[in-house]
Amino acid sequence: MTDGSFESFMQQRQRVAQAFVNGNAEPLGAISTGSDPATLFGPRGGVEQGARNVLTMNEEGAQAFLPGGTTELEVLHQGHGGDLGYWTGLQHATVVSGPDHKSVQMTLRVTEVFRRESGGWKLVHRHADTLTQPSREDG
Repeated sequence: MTDGSFESFMQQRQRVAQAFVNGNAEPLGAISTGSDPATLFGPRGGVEQGARNVLTMNEEGAQAFLPGGTTELEVLHQGHGGDLGYWTGLQHATVVSGPDHKSVQMTLRVTEVFRRESGGWKLVHRHADTLTQPSREDG
């Protein structure tokens, strides 16, 4: 990103998520840091540390998905200051996988942290796990 706009980056982040649920990890790799520290707390409960390990896990994760998936990032709040930014919210997805091309709907709780590197935002941490119960409405 040349303009450094976090809001524009978040629009790009949505497109990256869409590519991932269709089996393409390349856009995610492009916005992920290549420098340590980097961490991934994946939806299956694992912990990965180090930029290279995180990239490998993301590539393997995308391979589980076939074309035809959809996703939407429901940002509950986001912010940035200095060289750090974040968003937290829900990722609603329908993914296609397996030899029978089965569609599966899922909602993940997500927190991502970004660091400004060379004038652009790079993903340095992702924590995602399955939403097990709906949220309560404020009121």
